[in-house]
Amino acid sequence: MVMTSVKAPATSGRRAPGVRVSGLSVVYRTPAGELPAVSGVDLELVPGSITGVVGESGSGKSTLALSLLNAVQPPGRISAGSVEIDGLGDVVRLRGEELRKARGRHIGYVFQAAQNSLNPLKTVGKQLLDLGRSHDVADLRALVRDARDLLGRMGMDGARVLDSHQHELSGGMRQRVGIMLALVLNAHLVVLDEPTTALDMITQANILRIVREVHEERGLTTLVITHDLGVVAEIADRLAVMYGGRVVEQGPTRQVLGAPRHPYTQGLLRAIPRLVGDIDEARALPGRPPTLGTIPATGCVFRERCPLRAEICATAEPRAISLGESIVACHVAEAGAGPEGRTRQAAEARKAREEHT
Repeated sequence: MVMTSVKAPATSGRRAPGVRVSGLSVVYRTPAGELPAVSGVDLELVPGSITGVVGESGSGKSTLALSLLNAVQPPGRISAGSVEIDGLGDVVRLRGEELRKARGRHIGYVFQAAQNSLNPLKTVGKQLLDLGRSHDVADLRALVRDARDLLGRMGMDGARVLDSHQHELSGGMRQRVGIMLALVLNAHLVVLDEPTTALDMITQANILRIVREVHEERGLTTLVITHDLGVVAEIADRLAVMYGGRVVEQGPTRQVLGAPRHPYTQGLLRAIPRLVGDIDEARALPGRPPTLGTIPATGCVFRERCPLRAEICATAEPRAISLGESIVACHVAEAGAGPEGRTRQAAEARKAREEHT
């Protein structure tokens, strides 16, 4: 079987790490001052799980992911909070050589634009060797063998790919090369930023299958950043929904998608065309997502687009509350937590749907 060497790390005594993001805030310096891209995010990645983070463009997903590497670049900075990773401690506090070694060895990252993470002047194999040397890998031949096996597991000719430049590879092949480079140093926390963007449907399906299989075979904790609810529905165990730099809803994927509590999550689901029935039933969210300069300083960040908004939404930021296995930050959801509230919320939701149709 091709993956013999790939399975070895899962039995090497290392356990999949847990990740606890607490009060994380990231700001960007602008002529108007420092503006928040991520605000007070609390998120836990359960060891051995796949967690999906979804939201529209500009919701703060990629900034959150880069924070796990402590790789937010100027003019951005992590202004508050912590990212505790088992075996590493608080990544926000790591600096210099400690931080460099954590990247790749402990945290593997697959960038959104795979071609931008590859050097166009070097073959994939030479970049692999550079990676190994930078992390003091003693047996470079074994590293190449593992890379070849990983690429073969992903349906490619490993030897040919390692001897190729990025322009000689398709978009799907470059994406798989990025996954290989994130895994080859045996990182047990892997972050994939939009792993299926701009890929055809067949390649998307193959990438998702590879992510799930490699996740299970290597014993990983995996974070998948995407704007595509279909992607997380396919592979994620847990789901976090972001809007305006906040996590507005999170919980088990089936529960969040099957019974969404936040109006934004409900709106995302209503916007998806169905394969059967009337395609016109899909309803786009009204308005546009906020930018750095238009995120409200007070109140609920979603209120301008929310069909269920109340007076309190303009003045008070909703607190995160537990509703079953889900955590939701919404005044309406909080008010609807009791029996009477749930009845009222259902009636308001029906009225809102009628008004938007």
